[in-house]
Amino acid sequence: MNLNQVTIPSLNLSVSVAFYQKLGLKLIVDALPRYARFELSEGEATFSIHLVEELPAGNGIVVYFETEDLEARVKLLKAEGIQFDLDPTDQSWLWKEARLRDPDDNQLIIFYAGKNRKNPPWRVN
Repeated sequence: MNLNQVTIPSLNLSVSVAFYQKLGLKLIVDALPRYARFELSEGEATFSIHLVEELPAGNGIVVYFETEDLEARVKLLKAEGIQFDLDPTDQSWLWKEARLRDPDDNQLIIFYAGKNRKNPPWRVN
């Protein structure tokens, strides 16, 4: 199998589209106000948002975006006015992560893991 896309909920797609474009995603389907889909700069999977009347309760959604230039990307996004909850930080699972939230409070993690993304020392054979 191959991951095609991940879709997350939004209360206001116009605001969310602008936010994700600022993150660097390329809008490829514009069906506002109910749906939008993006391409990422790497890989074949896409990312989309759809209009909902109410956001899910609980811990919600966490979306991970990987980039080799994590520190530079975070610096650039901060210069664009994006607020981060956590600056790039080394984690015990051997990833470096920066955390932020989108306009609908979905948690986003921009990270770099290198070989440890799929092959950490504790990988099951």
